[in-house]
Amino acid sequence: MQRIVTAAYLGIPVLLLVVVAAIAVTGPAAAWIGCVVPLGMLALGFVLRRRHRYQPRWWVGVAGLFGGLTGLMVTLFPLAVGVWWPAVLALPALIVGIFAGLALARAAERALLVPFVPELASTPYELVFRLRGIPLAAVLVGADDVTIQSHPVPRSEHQTRSYPLTAITGSHEFSLSGVERLKFPIAITRAAATPGPAVILQANGEDWVLPTNQASTLIDVLTVRREH
Repeated sequence: MQRIVTAAYLGIPVLLLVVVAAIAVTGPAAAWIGCVVPLGMLALGFVLRRRHRYQPRWWVGVAGLFGGLTGLMVTLFPLAVGVWWPAVLALPALIVGIFAGLALARAAERALLVPFVPELASTPYELVFRLRGIPLAAVLVGADDVTIQSHPVPRSEHQTRSYPLTAITGSHEFSLSGVERLKFPIAITRAAATPGPAVILQANGEDWVLPTNQASTLIDVLTVRREH
């Protein structure tokens, strides 16, 4: 799993550096200045990889950013050596790059949680569980608390709610039919009722129904971390 994270944080910039160098060698000496971008990405990736090693919530954003920048750079940098036609593909390359980066990050998340290894709950990883039918929303299970947020970078206190693990009094798996009206502890701008597994989370005298396809895994993680 960490190999996939390394591929996103360091592999993408290295790949871009190779492509830029291969293009620059065919042009004037000034074209080598284009290597500044992938080298900057590589340095940033090295620093962020150390900081985000145990925080999967950041993997998607960084991988998507690096993928998008790579798509743009590959199509626009040939302009520096007098090749114009790749620039026409800049927008498609940007989109493809973003989705490729996102796919890489999601693959790392799946490798972390599927199949679930009980020993994982006793590690420093902040585990992320996506909420089905609610774009960008997720449940983050840290070493000492549980956070429910409607956005990867909450802009207000209404978009996030945290409970210490000691405040969690129960967690139960439940199956939704898709017609229920769900109540959330955070401000949700757009939600679609979808059938499937969910978790009933009981905390501070409140009950929340959290639709997630990894309901059983979320419960297992909460159980182990509450016991520790």
